[in-house]
Amino acid sequence: MYDIHAILKEHWGYDTFRPMQEDIIRSALEGRDTLALMPTGGGKSITFQVPAMAMDGICIVVTPLIALMKDQVENLKKLRIKAVAIFSGLTAREMDIELNNCVFGGYKFLYVSPERLGTDVFQTRVKQMKVNLLVVDEAHCISQWGYDFRPSYLAIADLRDILPSEVPVLAVTATATAKVVGDIQAKLRFRKPNVLKTSFERKNLVYLVRQTEDKLHYLLKTLQRFPGSGIIYARNRRKTSDVAKFLQENGINADFYHAGLNTEVRSEKQDRWKEGLCRIIVATNAFGMGIDKPDVRFVIHIDPPDTLEAYFQEAGRAGRDLQKSYAVLLYEKADENKLNQRLRVSFPEPDVIRRVYQALGNFLQVPIGGGRDMPLDFSLEKFSAVFHFEQLSVYHALKLIEREGFIQYNEDPKMAAKVIFLVQRDDLYKFQVANETFDQFIKILLRSYSGFFSEYVSISEELLARHAKVTIEVIYDFLQKLDKMKIIDYIPRRKQSMITYTRERIDDKYLNISTANYKVRKDIMQANLAAVMRYANEKECCRSMMLLEYFGEKNLRPCGQCDYCIQQKEQEITDEEWACVANALQAGQAADAEQLGKNLGMKEHKIIEILRTMRDNEKIT
Repeated sequence: MYDIHAILKEHWGYDTFRPMQEDIIRSALEGRDTLALMPTGGGKSITFQVPAMAMDGICIVVTPLIALMKDQVENLKKLRIKAVAIFSGLTAREMDIELNNCVFGGYKFLYVSPERLGTDVFQTRVKQMKVNLLVVDEAHCISQWGYDFRPSYLAIADLRDILPSEVPVLAVTATATAKVVGDIQAKLRFRKPNVLKTSFERKNLVYLVRQTEDKLHYLLKTLQRFPGSGIIYARNRRKTSDVAKFLQENGINADFYHAGLNTEVRSEKQDRWKEGLCRIIVATNAFGMGIDKPDVRFVIHIDPPDTLEAYFQEAGRAGRDLQKSYAVLLYEKADENKLNQRLRVSFPEPDVIRRVYQALGNFLQVPIGGGRDMPLDFSLEKFSAVFHFEQLSVYHALKLIEREGFIQYNEDPKMAAKVIFLVQRDDLYKFQVANETFDQFIKILLRSYSGFFSEYVSISEELLARHAKVTIEVIYDFLQKLDKMKIIDYIPRRKQSMITYTRERIDDKYLNISTANYKVRKDIMQANLAAVMRYANEKECCRSMMLLEYFGEKNLRPCGQCDYCIQQKEQEITDEEWACVANALQAGQAADAEQLGKNLGMKEHKIIEILRTMRDNEKIT
């Protein structure tokens, strides 16, 4: 057992924990099953990374977010902490070597997607590991009442039968209703109920709903009046680029972001925004996960989200420096029709789902009874065109088939090229002496990266080409020849989405989409969309109170700063008082509240309230 404060300082450079972090860490270290509810930006990863570092053995982290999984592994490696990620898309050899490293290589963290938990190779190797903690990230995914239920999460409980009984579970999530909180603990077989949570209240965050039929005009006017960095969330990829272009044409420093862009472009856009070189990023919900930019002054949703959980999480990316910030939802009556249409599109008819499944096997040339655990390149656009399907119907049909556990659809592989040496150092040296043609290239490879003899190492062919001062085609040629000679195993970079059959392909007439994954999920989505519409149309309640009540918090007071609260305050001040202050300001009198109060014979608190309201309603700056 190590000093957790020393670990925090040594690896992360912090002197103290954030609120609730230390309580969660100590609960895990004491061996108690724990459900940690922490809002976005609360530092969830610290709550399991620190206790795992304080104990002997390896920590298993189950998460559905492949991109975030890989980011966290890279971040841990930068801290000189051994970590690896296992997910669909890896070759059998890759998975074998990485799991071997977890057993024998002193690794501290194994990130794994839930679909991998049930495989024979994983279950065999995990029995050989000394596991100190089982972490369930995005824990709401295990509950059918959660906004992102994934049936593959139900297999996590079975892992408890394999692991020693004393290994605790730490489940973490940013958003969960009271019903979901109870369901998570039941599904993960908590030995005793144990929930640690911080209030979801964000006192520095002002929630506003603006009813407007001209959203672009409102957006432009707002960005011209209010300074600072911001995120604008749009529903689809095309809209992100259209809105960004509109803002650029009107003098706003803006860019767009979505999952369809290649890895390098996304990284560049993200970095420019984080560094302040780009003021506004217009994005789909693919943007923001794992990004901790403290000085975001506003998050604006130009389209309503599917759930209040998603809205709360995305809005929560504003104001992490605890300075006053804004979460704005732009809404119009037509949005209700769009939300209802979204429900219809998200659940294609069962016959359409079966036809998509059958066509998928033909497209990927997978025979009935075959295909299990083989990662296969897949193009949604090409598939839809070949079989004359509507793309959106195909996308949602694949997602339903995935939820049922037949496939895994990785839309965003972000798979860099990888290399591992298949020969030992002495044999490699002999090969270099005997093959002068390859000697210089191997030296460049070994100088550019390390670890080739024990694990797969991600490489960049472009970087190697620059180091060697040759074309990238020359690098490809060297890598492919060394691969054929069994000196290395070279896995080229994947540029397409991937489909992995998580069980053998079956005849489509036996494909069954369960009631839990179709009708129940459809009913839940309908209820979620209704909650979003209630929030957008509510005129008789504080916005902050509505959100907090949704997540089960009680004994709440109005925030005093959302659009409803501002309207209420306006009504408490007479028209005559408003006119007096407005006339005084127009006449050039001092805007100091105390002096204005003396001049006008008004209470200072009313002057302050009028000034604040005028500012929030963009009448003064």
